[in-house]
Amino acid sequence: MFAQLENVAERKLALEARLSDPRLAGDQAEFRRVAKEHAHLAKLDELYNNYTKVGREIADNRLLLQEEDDNELRELVRADLAELEIRQEELIKELRVALLPKDPNDDKNTLLEIRAGTGGDEAALFVSDLFRMYSRYAEQQGWKVEVMTSNPTGIGGFKEIIALISGEHVYSRLKYESGAHRVQRVPETETQGRIHTSAVTVAVMPEAEEVELDISPNDLRFDVYRSTGSGGQSVNTTDSAVRVTHLPTGLVVTCQDEKSQHKNKAKALQVLRARLLDKMQREQDEKMSADRKSQVGSGDRSERIRTYNFPQGRVSDHRINLTLYQLDEILMGKLDDIIEPLIVHFQTEALQLMQ
Repeated sequence: MFAQLENVAERKLALEARLSDPRLAGDQAEFRRVAKEHAHLAKLDELYNNYTKVGREIADNRLLLQEEDDNELRELVRADLAELEIRQEELIKELRVALLPKDPNDDKNTLLEIRAGTGGDEAALFVSDLFRMYSRYAEQQGWKVEVMTSNPTGIGGFKEIIALISGEHVYSRLKYESGAHRVQRVPETETQGRIHTSAVTVAVMPEAEEVELDISPNDLRFDVYRSTGSGGQSVNTTDSAVRVTHLPTGLVVTCQDEKSQHKNKAKALQVLRARLLDKMQREQDEKMSADRKSQVGSGDRSERIRTYNFPQGRVSDHRINLTLYQLDEILMGKLDDIIEPLIVHFQTEALQLMQ
């Protein structure tokens, strides 16, 4: 591990020289890439410097124990040494995590897609609940949420809603949310108090930049029509709604939330690019070894990952056997209590595979 760290300081200085070159400012894409690599190496360099400093202090204290005759002073040195050794282990763990292969999508904006599954109206209402939960979490993180397209049911729910979440490290925080989310509660229309089980699916996809996908215009078919409300009635007098079909894959995206056909088309293409990139990555993952799949997590959207039990006020994440009796707080956006343990879990799995 430490062999990888020997040239970090030298590489960091070289990148600093590049960042100070005024010619680099003319290429914004390259400037962002260099700046991102420099920030990563600066963190590594700081961690490694702290590690070597602690190592020197440990060596000094051990030498002092050998040479010192004063028992009271020796006890103080032993206590200090114990704390330093704990800190050294912590720094080793941090360095190992920092050296894990970085997911190239971690810093990207994210398309969040929530769809009603089994459960009819109750599932559609839970789509609304989950969207509100993620929106509140995004607000706490300082992220921006923009609805790309939605299909409301008229009772406050959604058959489907897709939103673009923009900000720092969005995908790295939300990528483990993909999967089937199950809800257990008594619907308002249930007169006998019976608990119903419904499910919705969540897909978290990194936003695809145009340069990442070469989509031929000949592979796209655009259809325009008048947007409709939840009951099917027309809500617009112009053909502003857009349906785009990617002919080679059969992927279809519709967008009607904007009054402008041009804006709906742009949003539909944005969603389509994200779905295509997601499809390509999933196909690549299927070709990888079982070890690699375990490292990155399956991300299977048909897999039930979490249950929200309203009568018990309980949320359970089945992948890490985590149960929290904080349902109200979590639905208000207090998601870090679930997201942080998930990140630690998948990082630990990845570290075990590297050993």
